[in-house]
Amino acid sequence: MHITVAGKQVATSDALRTHVEDGLGAITAKYFDHALEARVTFRKDAKGSAGGHFACDINLHAGRGLMMRGEGQGVDAHKAFDQAAEHVAKRLRRYRRRVNEHARGAASQREPQETLREYVVQAAEDAEEAPEIQGAEHPAVVAEPLGELHQLTVGEATMRLELAGHPVIVFRNRASGGINVVYRRQDGHVGWIDPG
Repeated sequence: MHITVAGKQVATSDALRTHVEDGLGAITAKYFDHALEARVTFRKDAKGSAGGHFACDINLHAGRGLMMRGEGQGVDAHKAFDQAAEHVAKRLRRYRRRVNEHARGAASQREPQETLREYVVQAAEDAEEAPEIQGAEHPAVVAEPLGELHQLTVGEATMRLELAGHPVIVFRNRASGGINVVYRRQDGHVGWIDPG
């Protein structure tokens, strides 16, 4: 697994890097040995919360289409990492427990994945350039591939939403075959959109 350790206005020592590599190595070996890469970022805790003076964010690319995020705070960078790593370990345990049996049965029945694209509508900054680029006064539409559109149950999509810390997940509902969305509501609950 490739691990990147960075600091935002915080120096990262060799001892801290070794602590991060050992900690993440042990967690991923125990719960999910297919992890591809991790980015660990340390910063001063600007909130000044009771948790301490340092904050740590872990973004773990645990496998194809699976991202996990952990956050921690502590009086020093080591303690902040330990808290964030426990957060990731807890999510990995939950993920492994929920999908272990399901993954074995579904592995032989997987269908080809669809590509998911994001479209961004941008207005031209210079009005004189718009007719040359667009041919009319329409904003530019930019398409960027985001990855694959996975076939999931609502429960699996909700679990990925929690694990990755993303605000929204778009997926093809395994039961109905339609495009569905799960998202984090402002009240903290998970919303589900099924247009079918």
